[in-house]
Amino acid sequence: MNIDFGLDATFSWYVVLLMISGVAMVVIALVKGGEQSDGARILSGVVGAAFLGYGVFLGFISEGDSYWMFFQAFFLPALLVVNFVRGLLARRSENSQQQ
Repeated sequence: MNIDFGLDATFSWYVVLLMISGVAMVVIALVKGGEQSDGARILSGVVGAAFLGYGVFLGFISEGDSYWMFFQAFFLPALLVVNFVRGLLARRSENSQQQ
């Protein structure tokens, strides 16, 4: 296992955040709430699975000394979560106005 906060906290946090982002994106893709199109759900699921897979690879499989760190990769999950929550809130307000 390569996750060791005492040895390299930056790498360890990067791996943990990759896996959390990946799981969040896959969950968003699986939930049929909000205003997501099918294409957006598929994209979210594929990118989320890639994040999760890369995090697992770095944290548990890789024995190399180098890795690619993409901090920009955390903008997409944040935007998807915000869009998902906004869609849920919009749907909830529409339902309350109809009743």
